[in-house]
Amino acid sequence: MNLPKDPFILLSYINTQLRDFYPSLDSFCEENGLNLSQIIQLLADIDYTYDASRNQFI
Repeated sequence: MNLPKDPFILLSYINTQLRDFYPSLDSFCEENGLNLSQIIQLLADIDYTYDASRNQFI
């Protein structure tokens, strides 16, 4: 999967995917062959964390 390079566009893309298609970040990463910890770190670098109860980065 080719993810956006800009972290803010990545944030928007992932939150949209989570909202529209996936019940969790784990399932999004697993289905798309992505490294979960890498996604979490990329978005932590811009001060966003994953909230499982909301299924989005906030």
